[in-house]
Amino acid sequence: MTARPRILFLCTANSARSQLAEAILRDRAGDDITACSAGTDPASVHPLAIEVLEEVGICTSGLRSTDVDEVLADGPVALTIAVCAAASEKCPVVAGGQVRAWPFDDPAACQGDEETRREAFRTIRDQISTKIESWLAAGMP
Repeated sequence: MTARPRILFLCTANSARSQLAEAILRDRAGDDITACSAGTDPASVHPLAIEVLEEVGICTSGLRSTDVDEVLADGPVALTIAVCAAASEKCPVVAGGQVRAWPFDDPAACQGDEETRREAFRTIRDQISTKIESWLAAGMP
């Protein structure tokens, strides 16, 4: 039996974009891939990230902000996908395997009332979902 490839989504705080990507990939890929996420300077999972995942039925159990060194200590990753520009700059230094950059705007940086901020998270969730679905359909190049 071949081990499932580990895919790491890397961001600075591991609070929004990488959390969204991890949960979406787990949902879409099932048992074919091990999805994980980490931050170069982890904070905590943003509540709106959890909210917008749950509103579309994506499981959020087990999501937590993790330092990249902790993830790498669990074993190698087949692919690291940096979902923010700052993490992309550090990527070759902190992770083995292949590295890709999928930069998305930071929804946590959105200013405005609660609904405006929630909509920013929904937009990024949907963009990440579309990217992951295309990537899976293409055979994960």
